[in-house]
Amino acid sequence: MPPLDEPTRTWIERATGATVRSAAPLAGGCIADVLRIDLDDAPPVVLKRGDDSLAIEADMLRTLAERSELPVPRVVAEAPAAILVEHVTAGGSLTDRAQAHAADLLAALHSITPHHHAAAGPDGQTFGFERHTLIGPLHQPNDWAPTWLDFFRDNRLLHMTRLASDHGALPHRLRDRLERFAADLTESDCPPPAGARGPHGRLLHGDCWTGNVLVAPDNSRIAAFIDPAVYYGSPEIELAFTTLFGTFSRPFFDRYAERSDAVADWPGFFDRRRDLYNLYPLLVHVRLFGAGYLTQLTNTLDRVN
Repeated sequence: MPPLDEPTRTWIERATGATVRSAAPLAGGCIADVLRIDLDDAPPVVLKRGDDSLAIEADMLRTLAERSELPVPRVVAEAPAAILVEHVTAGGSLTDRAQAHAADLLAALHSITPHHHAAAGPDGQTFGFERHTLIGPLHQPNDWAPTWLDFFRDNRLLHMTRLASDHGALPHRLRDRLERFAADLTESDCPPPAGARGPHGRLLHGDCWTGNVLVAPDNSRIAAFIDPAVYYGSPEIELAFTTLFGTFSRPFFDRYAERSDAVADWPGFFDRRRDLYNLYPLLVHVRLFGAGYLTQLTNTLDRVN
């Protein structure tokens, strides 16, 4: 059993009202050690131990729980550099039925604007978030912006370009090319969300890929979305990321198109905009994992520039 020091054990037992029986490691993300904690006479919980950034993860999980119907693990307790969340029973596969359920859930999430929660920025700006967040272990700025173009260019594409470059992971020639490309973007490249909710930011999970989508054991539904990176933006950037590593496929997109009117031009999305928006997660991977993603990043940039 991985070591649980006595203060941590005591904290867990006080938070849950149950005795710790055992602890076992789980596959974790980039920012924490993750343990499944089995309890006597109570459901298991998950302990994440890392640094103070875990408080941001807890805040994001609570945001999604309070503002949407998206299933996320409940935050049980927080301590310095640790959070305790409910354990979600999962292990299923993304069958057509599960993908359809995911589409229902994300379409509902993407219908939520800052106006639902009096969360808009100055002068009613709706692209951004009340706080800066994280994507994995990396700082994710969410300064409010008046348009989706402004927000994506400054808070996503240029921010991560400079972060990867400053870390030494991105060659200068590629940094220069990305900065020139960003400067030339227009609103036709990055249109605002469409549909009845208007051209406003929509609530996003923000890090929606296969590893963060937990499927129920019977493959029938999504049990939970984990490890969010929330903000209000265009649903298209969320949808794009689900194609980057093959998370969702035709059953998801057909159902999403039935449930949401946020994407007005599906051919334009698949032909160009998904590559444009996937520059951001690819830059995240370059920053975190290095040169192995440079070819994919360059090829993606070639397709849009």
